Amino acid sequence: MTVVLGTSEPAGPASGGDCGRRLRHSDGPWLRAAGGADELATHLAPVRGELGLAHQGLMAGAGRLTALAELAAVRESWERRIQAAQGECGSLASKLRDVARTQGATNEAVRSSFASVKPCGGDER
Repeated sequence: MTVVLGTSEPAGPASGGDCGRRLRHSDGPWLRAAGGADELATHLAPVRGELGLAHQGLMAGAGRLTALAELAAVRESWERRIQAAQGECGSLASKLRDVARTQGATNEAVRSSFASVKPCGGDER
């Protein structure tokens, strides 16, 4: 999340400037992160199939090597990990989007609650 605390003119009624620091943030970073998680899940999708194809060729050319059983166990382990990573990415993307929605709703609720408060310096913003 990008948070910017910035000041414009010196604060205070004598300067007529704003009341000091203002917190500004947006949902952009949350949504970009969610998109990145979705992309990662998409890129992982074909990996399990590619791993299976690679192992088929290996199994056909390896004959009766005793290491094949261990290799199959390792493959199954990697398939589970890839599937788990895809699930985590999907879950993370959803949660990041929820944060952006909740943050937006909270921002609007706070903004509305201060609608009747006159800002420092007397200007109506």
